[in-house]
Amino acid sequence: MLSQLIKNSLEQSVRQVFTALGTAVTEFPSVVLEQPANPDFGDYSSNIAMQLAKVLRKAPMAIAELITTEISQSGGLHGLFCKIDIAAPGFINLYIDWQEWAGRSFELPGAAGEKVIVEHTSVNPNKSMHIGHLRNSCIGDALVRILRKTGYSVEVHNYVDDLGNQLADTVAGLLNVPLAGDHVRFGDYCWDIYAGVNKEYALHPESVHKRTEILHALEEGHGNTAWLGSLVAERIVREHVAEMKGFGIGYDLLVWESSILKEGFWASAFALLKQTEVFVQETEGKLAGCWILKQAVEEPSEAEADEHHKDKVLVRSNGILTYTAKDIAYHLWKFGLLDKDFSYSEFNAGLWTTGLSGEQLAFGRADRVVNVIDYRQEYPQAMVKQALEVLGYTEQAEKLHHVSYGVVSLSPASAAELGIDISDGKASYAMSGRQGIGIKVTELVQLMENTIDATRSDKSGLSSRLIATAAIRYYLLRFNLGTEIIFDFKQATEISGNTGVYLMYTYARAGSVLSKAGTPAAETEFNAERANPSAVKANLNAERANPAAEKANLNAERANPAAEKANLNAERADPSAEKANPSAEQTDALPVFPAKLQKAELALLRHLSNWQDTLYSASVQLTPNTICNYAHTLASLFNNFYSACPILKGESETVAFRLWLTQRFRDTLGEVLEVLGLPQPERM
Repeated sequence: MLSQLIKNSLEQSVRQVFTALGTAVTEFPSVVLEQPANPDFGDYSSNIAMQLAKVLRKAPMAIAELITTEISQSGGLHGLFCKIDIAAPGFINLYIDWQEWAGRSFELPGAAGEKVIVEHTSVNPNKSMHIGHLRNSCIGDALVRILRKTGYSVEVHNYVDDLGNQLADTVAGLLNVPLAGDHVRFGDYCWDIYAGVNKEYALHPESVHKRTEILHALEEGHGNTAWLGSLVAERIVREHVAEMKGFGIGYDLLVWESSILKEGFWASAFALLKQTEVFVQETEGKLAGCWILKQAVEEPSEAEADEHHKDKVLVRSNGILTYTAKDIAYHLWKFGLLDKDFSYSEFNAGLWTTGLSGEQLAFGRADRVVNVIDYRQEYPQAMVKQALEVLGYTEQAEKLHHVSYGVVSLSPASAAELGIDISDGKASYAMSGRQGIGIKVTELVQLMENTIDATRSDKSGLSSRLIATAAIRYYLLRFNLGTEIIFDFKQATEISGNTGVYLMYTYARAGSVLSKAGTPAAETEFNAERANPSAVKANLNAERANPAAEKANLNAERANPAAEKANLNAERADPSAEKANPSAEQTDALPVFPAKLQKAELALLRHLSNWQDTLYSASVQLTPNTICNYAHTLASLFNNFYSACPILKGESETVAFRLWLTQRFRDTLGEVLEVLGLPQPERM
């Protein structure tokens, strides 16, 4: 990774300066690198000399001179820098020799074969999915791809709450609410049933007891009601899985909440918690009879108490477990901390499910856990972390990450299209499953496909449906995680600007240039699949095109977490291991770079060099939108280069360099699109 290599060089030079001056120091300040917007101030710059002024009792300019002298004497990273200069009041500006950079190979810091469980989607199995659910799935799948790309072994879970209020309400509706009408899918029928039963509750509050009765029946797990609930949940989960397959989203394991109870996970977790002082049964007050997890931190304020107190209740006074209780048991299993395991059977090709019978497989036992759940679940997630801490599992608690994100609401225009009264003039309108208000994923895909189909003159490239799903996916990924997305039909169906369509179009444009130049994409590392313009399906690798088969198609390291650790190469296992010298093959393949690069050429090169840093940062911060920002800037810089610098015209050396730069761009954007889960089309 380029930035890490430069940072290591600066740190080493600083240590040598301290040694030369005979100055002892217990802790060196962290070297901070930045990339100046204006390349006249260097490709990289550091203010480390100013940070050291007080310690070394020298002027920053003098310290900068000492550091740069050390860098030069050590070989300037084997010629990676073509120039190093100093600027007042003490900046060290480093200029990359781009010919040298192009001939080298850089490695990401190693993940050391760590296993990560990523849980995402986890939609209640009681009705069809809406776009709010889809945002979760897109974020989760992008994180899976990012973590795998950076060397982690990733296991993908979809948690199915088949014992929750929502399923109980749908079952109550099926048993008590008459409904007619045309419905293509069972999930759509249940969408209306769910809204209908909640309307019934509002009109006849005394009927809410049906929910409690059904919840008890579902937890007991036998009898007509339990079997009906199981059939409803399974049918809807199959629809959810198929729906996500269309977006290139897949899972390794479906974890059913009922399995956690039936396999005795909660009983084991309960026994562990009872040994602590913070898990007690209340004997008085409004929580009398409840088993609660006392707060290890400051109690919430009075205003927050009513909102949050139920989340620390693990067992209600009527004996029904809360979601948080089952989640604690589930996470103890995720980290391999329970003396229990599931049995596993195939749900469909490549996708496994928990159950009472089946095989024993190597699921669970994670080093890290990532949960993609919206911001409204921050408090319950904190309770799970607290439970791990009070049980003494502090290391696991630190490695439990909640990826929180904002919900998806409706713009006034979109709300009006759905028949919602917008006379109150709100800026956005919340979706509500209980009221039947929302945009189903299937409806959105069809709308997007129709819009794209109507605007295309040439339909021989990527199918309109693939373009539609890619565009929706990117739209939901590009926002900062904490941002509430105010969904607007018109904005979502745009195909210009910061969109997935723009990225795919730019990728296809680069391929077209290379094809005209007689430089087929088949000669690159992104080969056979991209080399056939007519093979649309071949443009998607197996994981994206068939998520159900993902498990079967994973390479040996990914499919076998134990083997992955052993198979990681030495450079990845050692973060400091970089290939310092270009290979002869790489050098021979490189054209001669211009003595002076055009602004558009330099800007594109600089951004290309940031890909590994961006990918690594996204894997640490768990922020897919970081990749989207990088991708849009990369595509924009290439299109600027395409307009400003004739690629196929000019001196032979200039054409050779620009074709190389185009190929490097295409290869890099191909990796970016793969990480984002978007196709890499030969033509649109």
